[in-house]
Amino acid sequence: MASTTKSVRPTEQLGRLQSKNKKRGIGGRIKRYANFYVMFIPVLVILFLFYYLPMYGIKYAFTEFTPFGEPTWIGLDNFTKLFEAQRFWNAFNNTLFLSIINLVLSMVFSVGIALLMNEIGRVFIKKVVQTVIYLPHFLSWVVVAGIFTIILSQETGVVNLILEKMGFDRIDFLTNESWWRSIFFFVNRWKETGWGTIIFIAALSGISPDLYEAAEIDGAGRLKQTWYITIPSLMNTILVVFILNLAKIMNIFESVFVLYNASVYNVADVIQTYTYRVGMQGTFNYGYSTAVGLFKSFVALILVGFSNIMSSKVTGKGIV
Repeated sequence: MASTTKSVRPTEQLGRLQSKNKKRGIGGRIKRYANFYVMFIPVLVILFLFYYLPMYGIKYAFTEFTPFGEPTWIGLDNFTKLFEAQRFWNAFNNTLFLSIINLVLSMVFSVGIALLMNEIGRVFIKKVVQTVIYLPHFLSWVVVAGIFTIILSQETGVVNLILEKMGFDRIDFLTNESWWRSIFFFVNRWKETGWGTIIFIAALSGISPDLYEAAEIDGAGRLKQTWYITIPSLMNTILVVFILNLAKIMNIFESVFVLYNASVYNVADVIQTYTYRVGMQGTFNYGYSTAVGLFKSFVALILVGFSNIMSSKVTGKGIV
């Protein structure tokens, strides 16, 4: 009888707790977690001011609007003009090309560096290497662009001085269409590869050492252990990171803006820099630039939806 009483008590306590929570209602829960709601207020204000309030400006995509006059409703004319503009499609293609190649290179280099760092046995050396490769991430893109502009300068850059010593002609890398994309990819990998390894290094630390010990007993060397144990163990993480980054490929701006110039618009201009130019320079065509931005957001929405579907298939849950 005593055992029956003991088994009933937790159930009774749970029932009382549930009824108590129901009586409290929303007001009671808010009062209980008031500190957390106060902490959330700044985030809510920022979301409203910088994400939701600007959505009111979407209406300008359907108007002819410049600083020199009142907005005039023109329906879908901006979108018709947009789809007929060769400059826009050039920027759209550049956006996809630069973003996708940069994403693939990011995955390859980040995983590769993480695997190499995993082979470093001494903890002190490993920490020094991690610190060195992480540092560029904390530099602003303006500083990074300034550094590489000096290094690659046609007149005084160290790269051109070396080329001249070797008997080659000097090259103006940042104004040369043949070289600009290669420089862009190199600068992006120099800045962000170290930071991109963090997730993969964390995933590597979660692989059971027993797997490596069993493989070593079977006669597998380090290369085979990496190929048959490490990489398969990382594959889910690689896919998730790739899918999450795929949803953001339309947001490329700062890394291009600080490095490009009018000489390389054909290979460097992306949707966000194109939007900036037509909206903030030249004719200040706010209506047309808003239409460009709205179309970009629509494509980004499709990519997020696709990424959500892929994430559901790979991990069992979506990203939204």
